[in-house]
Amino acid sequence: MDVRELRTAGAFLFVPRTFCDARGHVASPYQEAAFEAATGSPLFPVRQADHSRSRRGTVRGVHFTRTPPGMATYTHCSRGRALYIAVDVRVGSPTFGAWESIVLDADYPSGVYLPAGMGHACVALEETVITDLLSAEHAAENEEAVSVLDPDLALPVPDDSELIISERDRRAVTTAEAERRGILPGYEAALSVERSLRAAARVASRPAQPPVVP
Repeated sequence: MDVRELRTAGAFLFVPRTFCDARGHVASPYQEAAFEAATGSPLFPVRQADHSRSRRGTVRGVHFTRTPPGMATYTHCSRGRALYIAVDVRVGSPTFGAWESIVLDADYPSGVYLPAGMGHACVALEETVITDLLSAEHAAENEEAVSVLDPDLALPVPDDSELIISERDRRAVTTAEAERRGILPGYEAALSVERSLRAAARVASRPAQPPVVP
């Protein structure tokens, strides 16, 4: 598996080998050894898995979770193709305002890890299913968004009047306005959540100890 850190600090792309034959193909978008080597711990304990199906031209984002409580995600494309964009909205981060776009393809299912506090957007290039593993259960009151069309971010979203964007995402404020309102995650708070998740992951990965027989 090839691994590289994205331009947004703490986020990683994991590209597995794909094994093909006459029946189809097999790939592993998550491999614990590679993840632990990159991040220093196994994947967080998974509290929720999401299956998000989108019609071609659908745009979602830029979404992020208030931090605290914060939420980390591990994502791959399980059907179709999508332009997935990681956006650093953590105030105080060395890469604040930076972003990186990746084409996720179900035929070559790479995994993307986004640490707590990171924002993300997704553009469906065809009918697409995105699968997310989450470190916390979804809570609507903690979900926030900044505009995917924010000119200061200049994300590579197609200039197409037929894009499908929810009313909530169309009304999302710019990153600068979100920072002014104090709703963006703080970098130190995000790091604190990450440390807690890594500690929980290490505990969860320890082998179970046999009971002591008196």
